[in-house]
Amino acid sequence: MNQSILFISLSVLGVSFAISMILTPIVRKIALASGQVAIPRENRWHRKETALMGGIGIFLSMSIVWALAAVFFGWDTYGRPYFPMMLCAAAMFFLGLADDIFDIDPQHKLAGQIIIASVLMFFGLRLGWTESKTINLFLSIFWVVGITNAFNLLDNMDGLAAGIAFIGACFLFLWHCRNPQSIIQSRPLLLLCMAYMGAVSGFLIYNFNPASIFMGDAGSLFIGFVLACITMSGSPHHLKGASFVHLLSVIAIPIFILFIPILDTGFVSFMRKLFRRPVSRGGRDHSSHRMVAIGFSERKAVLVLYAFAVSSGLTALSIHYVSIWVSLVWVVLYLLLVLFFWIFLARVKVYPEKSILSEESSGRLTPILIEITYRRRIFEVLLDSVLITVAYYSAYILRFEGAIGENFPLFYKSLPIIIACQILCFYIMGVYRGVWESAGIRELSSYFKAITAGTLLSILIILFIYRFQSFSRAVFVIYWVIMLILTSFSRLSFRLLDEGVKKRYRKGKPTLVYGAGVGGIMAAREIESNRDLGLFLIGFIDDNPRFYHRKIHGYPVFGGKENLKQIIRKYDIEKIIISFKEKNYEKKKEIKSSYIEPGTEVEIQTMKLVIN
Repeated sequence: MNQSILFISLSVLGVSFAISMILTPIVRKIALASGQVAIPRENRWHRKETALMGGIGIFLSMSIVWALAAVFFGWDTYGRPYFPMMLCAAAMFFLGLADDIFDIDPQHKLAGQIIIASVLMFFGLRLGWTESKTINLFLSIFWVVGITNAFNLLDNMDGLAAGIAFIGACFLFLWHCRNPQSIIQSRPLLLLCMAYMGAVSGFLIYNFNPASIFMGDAGSLFIGFVLACITMSGSPHHLKGASFVHLLSVIAIPIFILFIPILDTGFVSFMRKLFRRPVSRGGRDHSSHRMVAIGFSERKAVLVLYAFAVSSGLTALSIHYVSIWVSLVWVVLYLLLVLFFWIFLARVKVYPEKSILSEESSGRLTPILIEITYRRRIFEVLLDSVLITVAYYSAYILRFEGAIGENFPLFYKSLPIIIACQILCFYIMGVYRGVWESAGIRELSSYFKAITAGTLLSILIILFIYRFQSFSRAVFVIYWVIMLILTSFSRLSFRLLDEGVKKRYRKGKPTLVYGAGVGGIMAAREIESNRDLGLFLIGFIDDNPRFYHRKIHGYPVFGGKENLKQIIRKYDIEKIIISFKEKNYEKKKEIKSSYIEPGTEVEIQTMKLVIN
């Protein structure tokens, strides 16, 4: 990067960060003194009164630093091009501020957002994704209003909206620094981006868990609007004559940079409609809330979404730094990971109402939807078709080192054969009779057989039709390996997530299981899966020394009962479950009389297996 541009960017970032750090606590004091606080409510996440108006610090620090820097370094170059955008951003900020103070109706707030976005379009800031100027105009308004509201909805947990905004701005900055020519052309945009990053990061210091101030609608609407405009500023104004693949890559870059707010908004809107809830109604049903509901701490839930935001940003950058065909494989794999994780989150029960899919008499469409979503057979077949295509194409990419070139026609004409043979073998060998939630090691053998049979059948058919002329045998070996990995991961994804989440769940009484055998494992699984028990497992003790200092089902075996007093004190154990098949009562009596200190409140229970 040019040293002068680097100096300007870092200076703007540092000054904006410092001013935001200074302004935010001042705004917090004023908000508390004037009664501008967020009061805990049933449909809101925070549990204590917290100062609002943090968006004022973000708005002032960014606006002041940007204006001063633009004047200092050259208004005509750095200020004038983005002055209309900053005026519209200020209007969006004041709209949010009015909503914080006077609680504007959602439809009136949306009307104001559309008016502001339309004024912005008048000054010429538009997307150029199609050859139709009219379509581009409506897409631009939809993009600005959509991203603005996406950040408004994303502001549902400490540090989430501000952190995602900062990550998105970082990747936009990196995107415009991808080569020397783009740096020179994007100098005004880089200055704006740095002022934005500094203001948001200075506020994030006070907003990260546990937050002492919230940004309010004034802040969330402002940061969403500015980020939407910055992504539009960096996109081509027209793509006439561009190839379809190039067009997709141009559209994908801003979408992936802002992927998490877009995804969360779409996810929440879909789930609320599914349960007949107004989209505009607040609630504890966002992605972050669902993660906390299954055992993540608030910080970890936010950090997981940060990780997805970083992954999405890296995906956007990969479109430039690797070939479009290699990046396409990475994009599909990443989207599959996102799909599995958010389907897992969708299974978390957060609504008291029943889904429209659970009512078989609600219409003609409902039984079809139930078949697709609940039993999922159609979904599984469609997913496998995608996995087969990705695995086969990845095999060509790896075999020919990323340059398929003249081998693409071979891939194209043989792909239908691969899909047909593999789906047929999956069906014959019972892969579609399994249930994903209970998939385990036993199912891996059926996947192995089905994929092997599908690969061999494909080879035989290609040999019969094309005499295997010009086809690479290594491609089919690589395909077999990749397909086995993808199929196993997809089928085991819910089980792996479920197992990981259960061990994160730390609510309830700390519990110790006495007996690390079969009975102990059954007790551990019951504690993990049945939260109505109100227990979380710490580990095991056992009489057999060969179990000591090992892990059973992911939990440590601390030692024998002679270490019980020390273990109880160290881990605050409140319950001990005895899991032996025989002499449970004698062991309970022995532990209570000989290994529990007087005055220690530890409940001892014996486990029984009852089959009616």
